[in-house]
Amino acid sequence: MIGVIESGSIAPNAEQLFVIDNFAQFNMVVIFICALACCTLSYAYLANLKDNKEELYLLMLLSIIGALLMVTAQHMAAFFMSLEMLSVPLYGLLAYTYMRNQSLESGLKYLVLSATASATLLMGMAFIYAEVGSLAFKPISMVLGNIFESPLLILGAAMMMFGIAFKLSAAPFHMWTPDVYEGAPAPIATFLASVSKVAMMALAVRFLIDTALLALPSVQMLLMVMATLSILVGNLLAVRQTSLKRLLGYSSIAHMGYVMIVIVSIGSAADSISSMYMAVYAFTSIGAFGVVTLMSSPYRLSGEADELTHYQGLFWRRPLLTAVMTIMMLSLAGIPLTAGFITKLFAILAAVQGTNWFLAAMIILGSAIGLFYYLRVLLTLFKRPKQFIEFDVSGQWGIRTGGIMVIAVTAIILFFGILPNSMIEWASLARIW
Repeated sequence: MIGVIESGSIAPNAEQLFVIDNFAQFNMVVIFICALACCTLSYAYLANLKDNKEELYLLMLLSIIGALLMVTAQHMAAFFMSLEMLSVPLYGLLAYTYMRNQSLESGLKYLVLSATASATLLMGMAFIYAEVGSLAFKPISMVLGNIFESPLLILGAAMMMFGIAFKLSAAPFHMWTPDVYEGAPAPIATFLASVSKVAMMALAVRFLIDTALLALPSVQMLLMVMATLSILVGNLLAVRQTSLKRLLGYSSIAHMGYVMIVIVSIGSAADSISSMYMAVYAFTSIGAFGVVTLMSSPYRLSGEADELTHYQGLFWRRPLLTAVMTIMMLSLAGIPLTAGFITKLFAILAAVQGTNWFLAAMIILGSAIGLFYYLRVLLTLFKRPKQFIEFDVSGQWGIRTGGIMVIAVTAIILFFGILPNSMIEWASLARIW
């Protein structure tokens, strides 16, 4: 079906579809680290599952390949094919433990809504191609000046932004996120919050920068509206949550809004800052969801340790996991001495650099609201429990390996928070050619 992509030209080769530059390499390293962490957590989570376990790793591997291709895509065909290679295995992964809680509902809901978003995205590509005559990213920027106010181009760009916003859980296309996170197996929710979000954001940044669609006032306004709604909706709805996975789902909506502010504020210079923000967010999500996964392992045949009540007095039972969760919550809140503080500071500086004072104020307001529900989680961790529950992990080396992994992620968050120069220098290399 790719066939004749442009008038008089044959199908593009791999060099025209994909590019491996510093930006792609940075995000590929982040995806590899996140994927390794998710596989480690999956082993501990599925240790006593009686059904087949091997298919989960196969599906996860296929989805990882799609994520790696997404960060290198520079063509509409590569955009769509790699995105579907990431998304289709996720349908099975989300419903993998269908015999327990809402896993099947989670997979079906993501299947239906994701298919609708993909169709919208594909129609937007068709409108842009009809107006521009090219599916490659960079040629679109070359002809954009001549058709700057084309209604068909604006419609196509808007439809593509709607599809991208769904994949990123940005408001007002966010409704699936808390439900899917809650019903998904804990390690797959970790995968969705880390690998999937990093790949989608990298692809969106490359698409917007290479095509120069950010120069369209309508696209800028659309990004500003979605960023503002994401911050308000994500933070305000998270305040009322008693499920930790739903709380983290709403938190992810707000954080996608912060990254969108970076993109709309500094445009073509947003590649390195957005990559750094997403890398830190992915590592922090792995730490937080990793604790949920390890806590859920003893309950994996009867449900998950999802409610905040499961974590009441965790400090008195598993102090190491409490330390991990505490640092992850502080990083998500943007507290100093964590990497989350550095990335949120750069997001505010980006908004100030772009003279978007309203958006800078939104980051500060969202962080203030977020501080409330993050601290509520911390208070629950240290609240004295009504009864002590012993956790025997002797001989369960899978759970111990998962614990070592989340501790390593915590060390990274603290190291980059205390000595951020190395992280900043590393992220500065993530530039699009």
